[in-house]
Amino acid sequence: MDFNHTSVMPREVLASLNPERGGIYVDGTLGGGGHSKLILDALPPSGRLIGIDRDENAIAAATSRLSGNAFTAVRGNFHDMPEILQLLNIPAVDGILLDLGVSSHQLDTPERGFSYRFDGPLDMRMDKRSGLTAREIVNTYAEKDLADLFFTYGEERHSRRIARAICTARASSPIETTQQLATLIEQAAPKQKYGMPHPAMRTFMAIRIAVNNELSPLGNVLQNMINCLAPGGRIAVITFHSLEDRIVKTTFQKIALPCECPRDIPYCVCGKKPGVRIITKKPILPSQEELKVNRRAHSAKLRVAERI
Repeated sequence: MDFNHTSVMPREVLASLNPERGGIYVDGTLGGGGHSKLILDALPPSGRLIGIDRDENAIAAATSRLSGNAFTAVRGNFHDMPEILQLLNIPAVDGILLDLGVSSHQLDTPERGFSYRFDGPLDMRMDKRSGLTAREIVNTYAEKDLADLFFTYGEERHSRRIARAICTARASSPIETTQQLATLIEQAAPKQKYGMPHPAMRTFMAIRIAVNNELSPLGNVLQNMINCLAPGGRIAVITFHSLEDRIVKTTFQKIALPCECPRDIPYCVCGKKPGVRIITKKPILPSQEELKVNRRAHSAKLRVAERI
C-alpha cells in the first residue's frame, strides 16, 4: 500500500473499520479525500460513504476526485454529524472516521495561514465563514491569555516569553503574517537543538486549535457520534496532540464503563450499561515503514471503539 500525505495510517484505518463488510460509512474530516478513497475502494457496490468537511476547498477537491453514486460530500462540521445524517435520512451508520489533524492541503497553502514554513496572512480558519482568525487572537488577546493559550493547547514551556514578545511587537504595529509571528517566536524561545521541531510549532498549533474550537466540545461530540453507530459499528479516531488523545481515551472509557456505583457494592445498581467495546487498549501507532515517508504521521495515534 502506498503512503501519502493525505492518509495517515491507511492500512490500520481499513483494518479497524472493515468497510469490506458493506454498509454506510462517514469520513468526518474529509480533507484531501485520501482516507475516503481507501474506504470507497474497499466498499462493496451496495456500500455508501458520506464525507464531511467545513473547508470548501476540501469539498470541491474531494467531489472531483471521488465522484460517484456511492459518495456524498457535505460541507459542514463533524460536530453536527447527527443533524447531517438526519437530513440525509440515515438512521445509523456502520463506521465513522475522524482524522483530527490539519490537512496537508491547508498546511501547504500559504494564504490559509496555517504553517510557519510559508509566508501568508494570519488566518488558520478551517471554515472561512467563521469569524475568529489567528490575526485577531495574536493582536487582541491579553498577554496572560496568550500565555495560557500557548501552554494549555500547545504545551509550550516558553509560553510566557513568547506571549511577552508578541505583545511588545504588536504595540508598535499589528502582526499580520505567519513569518512575522514565526520570527518573533524564534527570537523569544531558546535555541533548539539540531533535529528538534521548529520553535513555532507548538504556538501555531495552539492558535489553530483556538481559532477552530477543536478541543472544548470533543468529548460530547464523540458521544453523539457513537449514538449514530449501528450495533457492531465502529468509530476510529486519529489524533496528533496529547490533549486530543486524552479526550478520546477518557470518553471511550466512560462510555465503555459507565457504572457509577461505589466500589464496595458487589453488583451494579445504577443500571448504566456499557455503550461501546474498546478495540484498542493502547493506541495504534504508525509503522516504521510509514514514518520514513510520511512526516505528518509522526505524532499520530489511532483509537477505535465498537458500538455494543
